[in-house]
Amino acid sequence: MGSEAETVCVTGASGFIGSWLIMRLLEQGYKVRATVRDPDNIKKVKHLLDLPKSKTHLTLWKADLSIEGSFDEAIQGCSGVFHVATPMDFESKDPENEVIKPTINGVLDIMKACAKAKTVRRIVFTSSAGTVDVEEHKKPVYDESCWCDLEFVRSIKMTGWMYFVSKTMAEQAAWKFAKENKIDLVTIIPTLVVGPFIMPSMPPSLITALSLITGNEGHYSILKQGHYVHLDDLCQAHIFLYENPKAEGRYICSSHDADIFELAKLVSKMYPEYNIPTKFKDIDEEKLSPVVFSSKKLVDLGFQYKYSLEDMFAGAVETCRAKGLLPPPPTLPTPPPQVPPHNQAP
Repeated sequence: MGSEAETVCVTGASGFIGSWLIMRLLEQGYKVRATVRDPDNIKKVKHLLDLPKSKTHLTLWKADLSIEGSFDEAIQGCSGVFHVATPMDFESKDPENEVIKPTINGVLDIMKACAKAKTVRRIVFTSSAGTVDVEEHKKPVYDESCWCDLEFVRSIKMTGWMYFVSKTMAEQAAWKFAKENKIDLVTIIPTLVVGPFIMPSMPPSLITALSLITGNEGHYSILKQGHYVHLDDLCQAHIFLYENPKAEGRYICSSHDADIFELAKLVSKMYPEYNIPTKFKDIDEEKLSPVVFSSKKLVDLGFQYKYSLEDMFAGAVETCRAKGLLPPPPTLPTPPPQVPPHNQAP
């Protein structure tokens, strides 16, 4: 696999994960059909067109999760599909119709397109840790057999609740369709994705990951017992699972566990110029028990993580600074200039 002749489709191509995945696929010799909602919006696709090999190995295709049949053409003739696209509007006024339904209908539409195409050997679907661990009482260890508690999520409606519901229902619908239609589906379940990026705007997951720097307290609950993976590790895991003939079922992709206090210490040490909080409302350090997201299944298949938690945050912060997406650190008061003693002539 990965030969010059192999063509794959990547949905959500202009986003955080999609664009980096395309960069890695192009590097490894794949021809990529990238789906975006508006290929003519140069501002949103320029970072894809600027990638090495894009002139010879990349084509942009117009497709939208909310329009039935819009992926058929892009998928026809592909040997693989990476379904990354997902609505990520945490502020939606109508989450059922703007986030949940398009996510479920979108994955089913893509799978129908794969069934019609008859050339697709495997679909790799990017799921979310939100399909696994969102429940009232945390378990000490989460693996691929765990699913989130939808009743709990809908009753509490915490930050990002519609995303957790949409991803869980979409993945479950995908598994049902795959079994009924004998489609080779593999799902990858990333925890919070952090790292450098090539898209021009702030990736939604970094709004959460960098909330200790920006002071966005609404996202602290997600960091309370956090789990992380570097964007590059995640994209390499997508390709690894697509290429590995033994891959089947769900795979958690998470390299580091750290609670909000551990993360605050790390970020404060790396970036002392930011005023990182050390205490958090309604979060008691003494009562936090460790929670692990187990990547054993992925590692046992032969995948190796390359990056540390420091690498993730250094990559994210430096990229955000370079793109002007993070406020400059608060300036410390400048000390008054030291006046040198006046040398008097003898």
